[in-house]
Amino acid sequence: MEIAIIQYEQQFAADFKKLNLEWLDKYSLTEEADLKVLNDPEKEILATGGCIFLAKAGGEIVGSCALIPEGQDEYELAKMAVAPAFQGNGISKMLLEKCLDEAVNKKAKRIFLLSNSQLNTAVSLYEKYGFRHIPVTGSHYVTADVMMEKIL
Repeated sequence: MEIAIIQYEQQFAADFKKLNLEWLDKYSLTEEADLKVLNDPEKEILATGGCIFLAKAGGEIVGSCALIPEGQDEYELAKMAVAPAFQGNGISKMLLEKCLDEAVNKKAKRIFLLSNSQLNTAVSLYEKYGFRHIPVTGSHYVTADVMMEKIL
């Protein structure tokens, strides 16, 4: 099955929200900060200079990942999701690599992410791509107990 990584378009807003709520709800991690972004990604991510990439299989959106500007030369990697039926096919790697390439294009010096220790597979993926654990500080997520960064 061919997977294409595409730029977010408004027509995919419901898919972006559904994909992310699926995993957030599964782990009981959904909170107000998530809903704010998922209910208006154009305002909360794109209008601030961020970007969202989607994985598309056939006509279906099956994955997402975003870069959100957070200070000068820094971006938060956020809203990484892959539909359960498509997990294990390297889609997260494709999305992560696209975000890392975009961060380099935007001349970012640092990417950080906030996560939860329940998400072992995701944390392991980030470690493989050179993200290092740092103390959780300044989190806008109550449930975040993992913070990682990658210096570019």
